[in-house]
Amino acid sequence: MNKTIIITGGAGFIGSHVVRLFVDKYPDCRIINVDKLTYAGNLANLKDVEDRPNYRFVKADICDFEAMRTLMEAERVDGIIHLAAESHVDRSIRDPFTFARTNVLGTLSLLQAAKEYWESLPEGYSGKRFYHISTDEVYGALELTHPEGIEPPFTTKASSGKHHLAYGDTFFYETTRYNPHSPYSASKASSDHFVRAFHDTYGMPVIVTNCSNNYGPYQFPEKLIPLFINNIRHRKPLPVYGKGENVRDWLYVEDHARAIDLIFHKGKDAETYNIGGFNEWKNIDIVKVLVRTADRLLGRSEDEDMGLITYVTDRKGHDMRYAIDSTKLQRELGWEPSLQFEEGIEKTVRWYLDNQEWMDMVTSGEYMKYYDGMYGKR
Repeated sequence: MNKTIIITGGAGFIGSHVVRLFVDKYPDCRIINVDKLTYAGNLANLKDVEDRPNYRFVKADICDFEAMRTLMEAERVDGIIHLAAESHVDRSIRDPFTFARTNVLGTLSLLQAAKEYWESLPEGYSGKRFYHISTDEVYGALELTHPEGIEPPFTTKASSGKHHLAYGDTFFYETTRYNPHSPYSASKASSDHFVRAFHDTYGMPVIVTNCSNNYGPYQFPEKLIPLFINNIRHRKPLPVYGKGENVRDWLYVEDHARAIDLIFHKGKDAETYNIGGFNEWKNIDIVKVLVRTADRLLGRSEDEDMGLITYVTDRKGHDMRYAIDSTKLQRELGWEPSLQFEEGIEKTVRWYLDNQEWMDMVTSGEYMKYYDGMYGKR
C-alpha cells in the first residue's frame, strides 16, 4: 500500500461517503475508518466496502490521546481526514459540554498525536497532511438583504462570475471573520483555530474547509431532509421552526466528498477552502419541495400532504442566512457541484423511500446491533 489515511467519523453521514469514495478510488491506499460509534455512527452505511482489503474499521474515541498516538505509530499514518464531530445544533444547545469535548479536545488530541508521530520520523512532515472539515456556521449569519428594493430571492452574480438565485448580496468567504452563535459552531470555530495554530507553531501541514449544509443518502434522520421525508411517508407532522424563513445553502453529499478528495490531494498547505453549492433555499420552501416530490413518488395527489406542515417555536439563536462563496475552490482546483438541486433532491427522496428498511433500522435503534454482530459489543 502506498499510503495510510485515517478518516475519522467514517461511519457517519458525510464520513461514510468519503470512506467509500477513497476505498473505491484508491485501492493502493489503506483507508482506516476511526469512529466511536455514537448514535450517529452506523457501520451499515458501509456494508458494500467492509470486506475490501484496503479498508479497516477501528472503534476508538478521538479524545483518547494515547489510543490516537498508538494508532498513528502502529499504522504508520500518512494523512488524516478529520470529520468526526458532534454536529446537531439542537443537541449542542441542550448539552454544550459534549460538543466542547468531542469537537475541541478531540481535534486537539488528533493534532498532538499526529505531531508527535510525524516529528519522530526521519522525513518529518514531508508527505503528510492533516485535513480538518469544518462548517459554514463558524462565520455566524448573513442578513436577508433587498438590493434596490428587490424582494429576494433575486438573481445575483458570485465572484466566480456565475449567476444564481440568492437571498442577499453578501456571502461567506475564506476571509470572513468568525462569529459563531451556537455552542456547536463555537466548538467548531475553536477546533479550526487549533488546527491553524499547529501549522503556525509547529509547521504541521494542515488544510481547513468550511462547507454548507449537506443532503443525500445515509443522513441520520434527526436532520431536516431525511426526517421530513420519513414523516411525509408516515403522514406525521412536519415541524418548521418559526416561519420557516431561515435560508441555507445546500450541497449534495457526494459533491462534498469529491471536493474533499480533490482538496486532500491537490490543496495547498495552510489554506482554507469554502465548499458550497450556490444553492440557497428557505427552509419552508425546502419542506414544500420535499412534500411535492415525496407525494409524487408515493403516487399521492399533488400537495396532498401540505397540511402536515406545522410551525413551532423558533430555535434559540437561530441564524437567519448562510451562503457560501466557493469561487476559490472552483478557480484554483477546478471543482464544481455536479448536480442541480432539483436532480439531487429527486435522488435523495427516492433513496429514502426505496430504503425504508434502512430508515426503520435507524429510527428503531436496530442499526446498533450491526456493529455487535460484526465486531462485538459497542
